[in-house]
Amino acid sequence: MKLSLGPLQYFWPRERTLAFYREAAQWPVDVIYLGETVCSKRRELATRDWIALAAELAQSGKQVVLSSLALIEAESELGVVKRLVAEGNGWIEANDLSAVQLCRERGVPFVAGPTLNVYNHRALQLLMDDGLRRWVPGVEQGHMLIRELRDAMLAEGGTMPELEVIAFGRLPLSFSARCFTARALDVPKDQCGFRCIDYPDGLPLATREGKPFLRINGIQIQGEEVTDLGPELPMLRELGVDVLRLYPQAEGMAEVVAHFHLARRSPQPPPRIGVRNGYWFGEPGMQAAT
Repeated sequence: MKLSLGPLQYFWPRERTLAFYREAAQWPVDVIYLGETVCSKRRELATRDWIALAAELAQSGKQVVLSSLALIEAESELGVVKRLVAEGNGWIEANDLSAVQLCRERGVPFVAGPTLNVYNHRALQLLMDDGLRRWVPGVEQGHMLIRELRDAMLAEGGTMPELEVIAFGRLPLSFSARCFTARALDVPKDQCGFRCIDYPDGLPLATREGKPFLRINGIQIQGEEVTDLGPELPMLRELGVDVLRLYPQAEGMAEVVAHFHLARRSPQPPPRIGVRNGYWFGEPGMQAAT
């Protein structure tokens, strides 16, 4: 079972981002995803910088995948995806169908990211015909739906692509054309001043009663809790999961990677270092207090 470092969801300063990946090159992860998936205005690293960083990290023996935006709204944003596909020299994580089309046209292998919305085996087979090599189910797709899809594929004589699940991190719940961070700080989206750079793990959002609820991250809304599927490793193995995705956090990421590296080599499931992911079990993502 491989470990992957998912794409950085937050907006960090350039030097902090580069320092993070220099350190990550020494971690026992097999796959590193690079690129901006949330907001095209985040330009501390330009497209050429992500491509150069990918080439550098590939020399450390990692598989490097360049990730596309989850919400493409402008021709300039589509142009970035075209450049990633043309110059990336590797796999692409397609988080939008336009990225799938570009990969298909150029014969570039791709990963179906968690925002691509694959809910049945026929859609998965169509994507495999287009060059899909790995599938990351959406956050709400639990083990029962994944199992049903896998069994349907095999029953029709097909094969499954590599299966990657989000094993650790705050879950990306939704995206919007509006910027939640700008709205929360009462500034226009087009004059945001890149304020999300002040919140390296997102902006906490509480309920009216003051209880932690969600994280605001630009145009993205995340769950507040850092979820952890580590204790479910026996179930993941039985399901045929190939890759465990760990989303970068601002602090303690080296220890998280070490924890999962030890866990994947142990016959015993590890203790939980985050919270239980209700979606994985077909339950509400967050349990209401009783």
